[in-house]
Parts: sequence; structure tokens; C-alpha cells
Amino acid sequence: MKLTGNTILITGGSTGIGLAFAERFIQAGNTVIITGRRENVLHQAKKKYPSLITRVSDLTVESERIALFDWVTVSYPEVNVLVNNAGIQQRFNLLKADVRNNWGYFNQEVTTNIEAPLHLSMLFAPFLATKEAATIINVTSGLAFTPFAIAPIYSATKAALHSFTMSLRHQLSDTSVEVIEVSPPAVNTDLGGTGLHMHGEPLDDFADGIFEGLAEGKPEIGYGTSVARLRMSRDEVDEQVANLYKATKHMVE
Repeated sequence: MKLTGNTILITGGSTGIGLAFAERFIQAGNTVIITGRRENVLHQAKKKYPSLITRVSDLTVESERIALFDWVTVSYPEVNVLVNNAGIQQRFNLLKADVRNNWGYFNQEVTTNIEAPLHLSMLFAPFLATKEAATIINVTSGLAFTPFAIAPIYSATKAALHSFTMSLRHQLSDTSVEVIEVSPPAVNTDLGGTGLHMHGEPLDDFADGIFEGLAEGKPEIGYGTSVARLRMSRDEVDEQVANLYKATKHMVE
């Protein structure tokens, strides 16, 4: 992926990993567009980085995803990079989850983490394929490979996005569109709630490491503990998942 001279759309770009990526893309000489659901948070991001272009968009809604695609491609037809970064994580005990009365709460993970990036990738792929050089970056997770049992929907959606990204890469292999997967470990952001990832990798160190991978042209980029997870054997996966569950199951009991 060329790291300068692009016009880049980042979903979930107003905080956390998305904003850290936006900062580095701006510094590298790109035009950056970010989306998010909260106008006030987008406003704060723009105050910090005035060159940002912002758009309020709820990606759980099909019509808003289509509207975002239409707006971006008409207003900024030079757009050549899509970063599917928006995601949410919910931790819960499957035996205690009130899915009869509150399925909408749980389904938010499905629509945000898998339905939205699939839909946006499929909307943008034909458009990006007309460009001389273009890229789709899907942000999955180390948990796509070693699921976090107390975040079962999150882990499943990220595994599905990993699988889709592999298929997308093959289907676009004869076009100008690169397809890159970024698989973070736990990173110190507010994913899942304030304070839950304080043990994670420092955000700036993580973002710098990912940009080193982008500069090296890697199609799959991990960082820290997620690097090993990308290539674990099945036996290693089973052991990792079991040990992680034993260490964390008290959080949802």
C-alpha cells in the first residue's frame, strides 16, 4: 500500500484505533474522512486534527451505509482507501443473557462488526477497482483466531470478517485493489467499556507497529500477542482459548 497521496475513509474513526490511524495517515500526507455515530465525538476529533473530514453515520443501518457510500463517492470521488474499523465488544454469560427481551442489544455486535464491513466492502469494491491504486483494510482481531469465550459474539464476528477478507483478497487479486487485514491484540482503548483494556498494548505503539507493517507491504498485520495467533496450530488455539477463559470467566459470573 502506498502511504501518501490517498483519500481515505475510516469507519469508527473518531476515537481509539481509528483515530490513531487517522492521525498517522494525515501525517503521511493523505486526505482523511472519518465516520462515527456521535457528532460531539467527531467534533472533538476535528478540533484535534482540523484537516479531518467528518460525517455522522450509523453503520448498523443499511440505508445509512448506502448513503455514506453515495456521499463519499460523489463528494470525494478520488477516495481510494476504505478502512473498516468500526467495532463494538460485549462481554456476557450466555446462560444469563436475556435474548428473548433484549436481542437488539446483542445484535448490535453482529450488525456493527460483520454486516457493516461486508456491506461496505461490497459497495466500494467495484468503485475502487476503477482506481489506479486502491486498498481495503479490514480491522479484525487476534480473537478471530483464538476466541475470547466471554466475548463470544465479538470473537465470532471477527472470525467471520477474517474469512471474508481472505475471500475478498482472492476475488480482487486481478484488480488494482489491495486487501489488508489488521489483527490487533488487546489495545488500551475503551472498546467494550472504559478501563477494560488498560492492560492492553499502548495505542500509539500499536498504531506505529501497524504502519510499519503497511510500509512493508504485508497483507496480514498483527502486533504483540496477535502475531503468534495468526499462525497458531489447532492444539495451540485450544490451549490458548481454555487458559484465557479460566483467567477471565469470573468477569461474567
